[in-house]
Amino acid sequence: MKQDAILGALLGTVVGDALGLPREGLSRRRALRMFGGAPLHHRFFLGRGVGSDDTEHACMVAQTLLAAPDSPEHFARNLAWRLRGWLLGLPAGIGWATLRATVKLWLGFPPGRSGVVSAGNGPAMRAPLLGVCLAEHPERLEAFVRASSRMTHRDARAEQGALAVALAAAHGARRGGVDAEEMMREWAARIDEPSLREALARLRAAWERGASVPEFAAELGLAEGVSGYVMHTVPVVLYAWLRHGTDFQRAVEEVILLGGDSDTTGAIVGALAGATTGAGAIPPRWLEGLAEWPRSVGWLRRLGERLATRFSGPEALAAPGALPLFWPALLPRNLLVLGLVLGHGFRRLLPPY
Repeated sequence: MKQDAILGALLGTVVGDALGLPREGLSRRRALRMFGGAPLHHRFFLGRGVGSDDTEHACMVAQTLLAAPDSPEHFARNLAWRLRGWLLGLPAGIGWATLRATVKLWLGFPPGRSGVVSAGNGPAMRAPLLGVCLAEHPERLEAFVRASSRMTHRDARAEQGALAVALAAAHGARRGGVDAEEMMREWAARIDEPSLREALARLRAAWERGASVPEFAAELGLAEGVSGYVMHTVPVVLYAWLRHGTDFQRAVEEVILLGGDSDTTGAIVGALAGATTGAGAIPPRWLEGLAEWPRSVGWLRRLGERLATRFSGPEALAAPGALPLFWPALLPRNLLVLGLVLGHGFRRLLPPY
């Protein structure tokens, strides 16, 4: 079960990311006019899909957990070097806060002091895999989430939003399902940031009323799209997971069709639903439509196997380290994706509006 949950989280991330990427930044209404509604298909280029920074960060977390699983301090130092190297590859998508923090890492700031004041989504999109791998170790989970978050974002809302996501991933991986009442009690006990607690109280009220995912988003003022602000993204993706966490396709489609930061919302809810249902619940056509390389589906499966070996028993620390990646391919791959992203940008100047 552990391997299936880990693999589900990895593949769920890239699938949700790739399906949401063409719609990123578009309002719900404009995205529907340009790309249509459910069922979703890959629409990035010639019916194929690719991942963005959300997938890349999940893979960096996975590699770091393999290389430095023993302490949050070692984890932070290793992840910091991976972020530095990632920036050299000229990624096609990078948040402003993450960019500034990574530049600070290059300037010599230690990981504990490189973060900038921002409540963006970076920590939340790195959180699901931490939750799955450390699901049986809640005391370690919080420390690892803190180390991952503060490296780029030192706003308490970003850190606590990431923790809420990690707790959801851990819950789904442990249970193979969603117990909404148990989950909401855990959030109430573990989350202490005031604005996030308020958002989670609104989530509970919406759950008790039986509100749909679009209705809950509208209540938060997000009827035309979910922004990259963690206080918007996290409540919406958590609510979509509570409602449809055992139905991978519906969870991903509902959150992407809300519009806005759809690659990140798709990636996070894809990771949560994948951790809950396992990789087998991901529609095969969505996996077959991915055109990712060198982080291919096959490479991700091998990465998941290594993580499962690392975190599935007492022999974990003797498991293999990080999985080799053909890194010379990353720069040309990223430049090609950047060109396609710019093409999407120019296409948006044209109707339908």
